[in-house]
Amino acid sequence: MSKPLSGIRVIELANFIAGPLCGTLLADMGADVIKIEPPGGDMSRATPPIRNGESVSFTALNRNKRSLVLDLKQHDAQEVMRRLAAKSDVFVEANRPGALEKMGLGAERLKVVNPRIIYTSVSGFGQTGPDRRRAGVNLIDEAFSGVLSVTGAPGEMPMRPGVQTADVFGALFATYATLASLVGAGRTGEGRIADVSLVEASIAAAAWEAAEYLETGQVPQPMGNRHRLTAPYQLFETSDRRYVAIGMPNNMLFQKFMQVVGLGASLADPRFATYANRKANEDALLAIVEPAILKMTSADLEAALMDVGVPCARVNNFQEVFEHPQIVARGVVEEIEHPRLGTMKVTRNPVLLDHDGPDIARPAPMLGEHSEEILRELGYDAAAIGKFAAAGVTRLATLSQPKVTAAE
Repeated sequence: MSKPLSGIRVIELANFIAGPLCGTLLADMGADVIKIEPPGGDMSRATPPIRNGESVSFTALNRNKRSLVLDLKQHDAQEVMRRLAAKSDVFVEANRPGALEKMGLGAERLKVVNPRIIYTSVSGFGQTGPDRRRAGVNLIDEAFSGVLSVTGAPGEMPMRPGVQTADVFGALFATYATLASLVGAGRTGEGRIADVSLVEASIAAAAWEAAEYLETGQVPQPMGNRHRLTAPYQLFETSDRRYVAIGMPNNMLFQKFMQVVGLGASLADPRFATYANRKANEDALLAIVEPAILKMTSADLEAALMDVGVPCARVNNFQEVFEHPQIVARGVVEEIEHPRLGTMKVTRNPVLLDHDGPDIARPAPMLGEHSEEILRELGYDAAAIGKFAAAGVTRLATLSQPKVTAAE
């Protein structure tokens, strides 16, 4: 038995989150992902926390890969890339549109050496259009896409999400595009070129907000903790100054909720009788619900709602998340061994398969850790590899080698 993507070779040429996360998702499923890094490494190698010269943040997004250092400004390095592409199935890149074409590494050029290759490009604004070369990182993409305009409290400065939504959405869509293209290539023998925009991935994620505007012409506004379509569906403060998320998307759950918080008598109020009525009279509903909840502790409220099947959860911090019995029982946190970091705790891939599923077969690579190994696989002998290293075309890593950060 083997993992779903065993035998698939992926070239990853990307920094930080979107491209590398796509590569990691493919690697977790068994693909041989070769991470191409410049002599200074992926820029996220310089991000904190740093321990023993290695970025823990980098390790979180680059497991199960091999690292090949190439200075792509040099002709020899570009030729190595073309040779590698000829023997690969997928090329994932997240560079400024047009940059790789100047090096002879654009999609059309690589398809000459390998017509079956899947070429997935991830960028802020896409490969075409007047803003295609506009710089776009996560926060900028969230702002441009409209996502930030509906995030936060009404009348206040938009609140950026606590996680990197545009990058993660983009990574997921890039993985989806790559996997779909691989299925197509297996059936027809034809590769595809995929163009994934982080801005457009964010727009796609804002399905309800986009639908509201396109149908009504009304511009969606921020709603704080409230839901755009239903009520009550938000965070509530409790007597112990904790917050509990509660949602009840149907009449039965609403009735159970009202009984739990001691407001069963209000179920006869016609303003709260239907889904639509509750949303239309949300202010009046919250005027009685919020004081009732404020009398209860978060633990009591959560337990009572769970007991009757109403969706709810206290807002956990990450210590509470990782110590929660559900997360412990599911084995979300694993311990792995890293050559420099030693034993470290990491989160596993969130997908579980019945057999041969994703796992952490190797930790994130050190810079250039596999350069010599990969070059030998491509047919370069020791003399050629030594020449490349001397000329700075590549970098050969050892465990004792001082870590070079992206800033260098």
